[in-house]
Amino acid sequence: MNTQAKIVDNGVNVGALLDAREALTEMPAAAQFQWKADCEWVRGTHARAKVQNFFGLGEDQQHCKEFAFDLDHPEVFAAEDKGITPVEYILVGLAGCLTAGIASVAQNREIQLNRVSCSVEGDMDLQGILGIDKEVRNGYSGIKVSFDIDADASKEDIEALVAQSQKRSAVYDIVTNPTNVQVEVK
Repeated sequence: MNTQAKIVDNGVNVGALLDAREALTEMPAAAQFQWKADCEWVRGTHARAKVQNFFGLGEDQQHCKEFAFDLDHPEVFAAEDKGITPVEYILVGLAGCLTAGIASVAQNREIQLNRVSCSVEGDMDLQGILGIDKEVRNGYSGIKVSFDIDADASKEDIEALVAQSQKRSAVYDIVTNPTNVQVEVK
């Protein structure tokens, strides 16, 4: 009888994540992170955001390189369409966070993923942003996330992966719960 051990590799170092969880449980002050982004206006509605530095584990940290993101509005808004809109970045962040969570949870549960694709749609009535109707919200009225997952697991196990990812997703939490945002002019 051939009893080879099942090897699952979704590219997530679960051991390191669990070690970090244990270490941060013992030192909660180190779990306090501050994420940062800087943004400069370019022209019209075009802006460029850059991300490299952040604070965590009790000291300043940085990504291995600086990442740049162009933000703009499409031509239908009389703009130059030099990048995706800020509201589309929210959808990208939500999709990325939930997808990363699925990979992490699957690795921890020893479920091999073969393919994960995600589609995110946000509904918005522009009458709010444009000041046409003060009763209309400026932001999304609803967001729909759809996953198509092929994994060596039952439908119920895949649904449990998605549910756990949703439960632990920082971006899902940000978009579904009020967050205190302070805006100041220096």
